[in-house]
Amino acid sequence: MSEAMKLTRRTMLTGAALAGAVAPVLAAAKASAATPAKPVGKIDIASLPRQKVDLVAPPFVHAHSQKAEGGPKVVEFKLTIQEKKLVIDDKGTEIHAMTFNGSVPGPLMVVHQDDYVELTLVNPDTNTLQHNIDFHAATGALGGGALTLVNPGETAVLRFKATRAGVFVYHCAPPGMVPWHVTSGMNGAIMVLPREGLKDGKGNDLVYDKVYYVGEQDFYVPKDENGNFKKYESPGDAYDDQLKVMRTLTPTHIVFNGAVGALTGEKALKAEVGDRVLIVHSQANRDTRPHLIGGHGDYVWATGKFNNAPDVDQETWFIPGGAAGAAYYTFHQPGVYAYVNHNLIEAFELGAAAHFKVTGEWNDDLMTAVVAPNAT
Repeated sequence: MSEAMKLTRRTMLTGAALAGAVAPVLAAAKASAATPAKPVGKIDIASLPRQKVDLVAPPFVHAHSQKAEGGPKVVEFKLTIQEKKLVIDDKGTEIHAMTFNGSVPGPLMVVHQDDYVELTLVNPDTNTLQHNIDFHAATGALGGGALTLVNPGETAVLRFKATRAGVFVYHCAPPGMVPWHVTSGMNGAIMVLPREGLKDGKGNDLVYDKVYYVGEQDFYVPKDENGNFKKYESPGDAYDDQLKVMRTLTPTHIVFNGAVGALTGEKALKAEVGDRVLIVHSQANRDTRPHLIGGHGDYVWATGKFNNAPDVDQETWFIPGGAAGAAYYTFHQPGVYAYVNHNLIEAFELGAAAHFKVTGEWNDDLMTAVVAPNAT
């Protein structure tokens, strides 16, 4: 029996505990699919305008309006699952990643509150594993996970109403294999903007000039008897060893956007003095503490929900595992800003760091060197 077949069998066996939750939902879905679509509440879905969105890889975000234009619509997205090998540091450490659209994290999707998200999820026949998607922004059916379980060669289409404003995690959640898929990179975020756009808690508009998406990822890579990271031919080959490392709850890598240094150097995030920047930050599995060294969170939704008034003037904010947060900052000085998880061991030793490169004129009133360092 091949490793892929063994893994599929193990998935079926360990997922039995979820069968009671999934089966009724699947039965209801099949019954619904057998009859013509009907209006939901007072909304006739067939009459709504549709918008097809081409997603882009993080840290960038697809074009979107910050305030809703017109009434609710159906926003169409497509995610193609890719199982691929990634190199996650400058030492050549490898992981058999599971991804949405080939990136870790998956793309950020943007809609407005009361829009309908219609997602086509594709699991190509070149993959070896079963996958699905759980939207924390959705209501019912395990966040959509019960309706999107796709084997290699299958496609599912899910529609849900974005009833709550904020930034939310999405991730793969196949029965019996949830932590393995999530910690192998299969997660992302969706941003549901209020229809009138972001507000400062006093009713004033908060308009951003740029938006970046930072997905924080914990990886668990097995080591050999000499302390070297191991490499494997397939995800199935790595599974047992990787599970042992996962159960220690001690990551070997904690990175932004899939690899150590993915958002530093030539890949640093760019801004200019005066730019109002929205940073969306997600962590699907562990708590994190974002901090912008040399800057602040002017307005921060630490748990990411825009109907709550934002905190102001934050130095470091706390995002619980399984959530996404958002911070809004206007840059006032040029230079390189480090954006880190302020568990500094995780930032400097394990990789959870990014850079902003900001151009513009220096303001001596905000900071100046009164006496430069000199020998005494």
